[in-house]
Amino acid sequence: MAQLGLIGQPREALDTPILLVDLDILERNIERMARIILREAGVGWRPHTKGMKTPALAHMLLDAGAHGITCAKLGEAEVMASAGVRDILVANQVVGAQKIARLVNLRRHCDIMVLVDNPANVEEIDRAARAKGVQVRVLIEVNVGCDRAGVEPGESTLALARQIAACEGLHLAGLQTWESHTLKITNPEEKRQQVLAALKLLTDTAQLCRDEGLPMDIISCGGTGTYSMSAFAPGITEIEAGGGIYSDRQYRTKFGVEHDDALTILATVTSRPTPTRIICDAGKKTMSSDATEPHPIGLGDIEELTLSAEHGKIELKAASTTPLVGEQIEFIAGYSDTTVVLHEEIYGIRKGRVETVWPLWGRGRLQ
Repeated sequence: MAQLGLIGQPREALDTPILLVDLDILERNIERMARIILREAGVGWRPHTKGMKTPALAHMLLDAGAHGITCAKLGEAEVMASAGVRDILVANQVVGAQKIARLVNLRRHCDIMVLVDNPANVEEIDRAARAKGVQVRVLIEVNVGCDRAGVEPGESTLALARQIAACEGLHLAGLQTWESHTLKITNPEEKRQQVLAALKLLTDTAQLCRDEGLPMDIISCGGTGTYSMSAFAPGITEIEAGGGIYSDRQYRTKFGVEHDDALTILATVTSRPTPTRIICDAGKKTMSSDATEPHPIGLGDIEELTLSAEHGKIELKAASTTPLVGEQIEFIAGYSDTTVVLHEEIYGIRKGRVETVWPLWGRGRLQ
């Protein structure tokens, strides 16, 4: 349950374990992304909210200049639409009669857009949209190296674009991709060249479609790990990066993202069995370590961090009498996407005090 009565109180008054966001750092990260994407690159911003889960943050990003948002699942889009967000991309395929029925009904309440990469799925969405009396915007997902979903660039994409353009219940809005295969390239210039090469496959395919008179208004790409490069790729119209507003150890240590860490987990020391061992009340059910381990702040050199279901165990390299049992410790999130989903609310902290509490209404919306 949200500790609403503690708004205005010092952070130390919060019970733990609990998820925090530093609002000053968050706002700096938002401003940084808005500056690079909107003002320096001069393209649109449709930030991904899969790691945010709250309409409050979506509206903050819209206020910062974003023209719409991206969601991973239809259920998340329903949450955002119910909170007044109107321009929403579901960056996923919406498949099956139940989900497609929800999609065309949601179109009555917002300008929903989805990815497609399959002719049969195109037919199903078109049929449902016509029966509902709506038109659904679609982007063709193109595989430029991610090797997950998506149509191959070139003629395969062109063939699907022709089919969509002939569907009365659909509006062909353009193309989309995710250049994720470039994320872990450590050399900045090599990474930039690989990002540009991947996105040229996308934009060349868009031109192939335009040459046949097919509309290609939106060319969408870019996650937090690539946005500072992909935003400047010729022909790109919008960037989907969103997780960078939090940042985390994954983005900073593995993907070279130079943002400050806004998302942390507050825990309490519950045991000090030895001078080098600290046990706290935050384990795997509080903070994820699947992609990158969280990192405790201000404890000096760490020999090892181990998470079990409900416990965190920190082994220090050198003996220390602090922190004491009952004192609080704070962790930088390892990966924001898989940490946020473990919580029901997030506490906004400014200068050490609780300023706001945001319910994470998109949590658990997996369908």
